Amino acid sequence: MKVLFVGNSFTARNNVPALLAELAEARGHHLDHRLISMGGASLRMHWNKAQAQSEMNSTKYDYVVLQEQSTLPVKNALRMHENIRLFDEAIRASGAKTVLYLTWARAHSPNAQKAITDAYTTIGKELGALVVPAGVAWEKFLGKHKTPVLHDKDGSHPTLAGSYLAACVFLGILFGESPVGIESDLKGLTPEEVESLQIVARETTEHTE
Repeated sequence: MKVLFVGNSFTARNNVPALLAELAEARGHHLDHRLISMGGASLRMHWNKAQAQSEMNSTKYDYVVLQEQSTLPVKNALRMHENIRLFDEAIRASGAKTVLYLTWARAHSPNAQKAITDAYTTIGKELGALVVPAGVAWEKFLGKHKTPVLHDKDGSHPTLAGSYLAACVFLGILFGESPVGIESDLKGLTPEEVESLQIVARETTEHTE
């Protein structure tokens, strides 16, 4: 499977595509991935730079994953939807399928998750795009567990555990596989913590399907 990721540090931090590739490998799948990332970038900034469009036109991808700037779904969902529609048209023209990376609320404003989730699922439904509900899994995990911590010290970016949880959700949506039972030697995480992340990811993607 060839996947192009377009986003910012929420995708780049801890290298979510590489974490996903490891999980996929453990289930017998090969993921060929490329990441186009700019710190703090919105999808409109990516669109204007046109690097992603050029990459889609020069390389045949199965999926293109779009990650919007983390607060835009809350502040201006209509603008976010415009950005995604622009990309979706170009993605379809290239022969790939659109995937939306539904991210998480900041630590100090957990109530924002509903707006983020609604913004992604609404446009996902409109376009028939796949939605990877990582933020929904975060919300579920934070409601059940104190550790491992998912937010980094800034209350925004993901810790390794947070990125791993997102990657586990990607595994369920893109490959239809459960991460439960995949051995992992993630730095600073116990096997029990890894398993708790895997279980929540599986519960979230099963619910999605």
